[in-house]
Amino acid sequence: MSETQERTGTLADLKDVVPTAPEAPVYEVKRDAQGRSYATGRRKDAVARVWIKPGKGDITVNGRPVGTYFARPVLRMLLTQPFLVADRYNQFDVVCTVVGGGLSGQAGAVRHGISRALTHYEPGLRSILKAAGFLTRDSRQVERKKYGRAKARRSFQFSKR
Repeated sequence: MSETQERTGTLADLKDVVPTAPEAPVYEVKRDAQGRSYATGRRKDAVARVWIKPGKGDITVNGRPVGTYFARPVLRMLLTQPFLVADRYNQFDVVCTVVGGGLSGQAGAVRHGISRALTHYEPGLRSILKAAGFLTRDSRQVERKKYGRAKARRSFQFSKR
């Protein structure tokens, strides 16, 4: 009992000890010499390299305007979601290059890259974008085809006769 008291002291001494909670990490601004922020976004097999800088809201994908590259309005809506949630619509120009996957995966990769680049440009937006789920990489992949099956899970048509 005396050894325990020597190590910890009395209860009165413990009352004065204030527990310290770990501080939240401080995220710093990451910009290059031209004032741009860079991030990589991924979705399925698509990888997007995204640069954002202050501007009028122009989005360029692989050297083409977003309206011609992503013709479907749903895919264009995906790209603008991070700006709408962060209340920064038409305040940043986006230049990105995308490789791999299909159009849906590429749009998801660009959205992920835009969200990450926004957090590098303005670290205060991180909590808003994280709550909306834009900073989480969607890890779902296409299931592989199995032998003895028509596709990953579909069987060949069965005929009794």
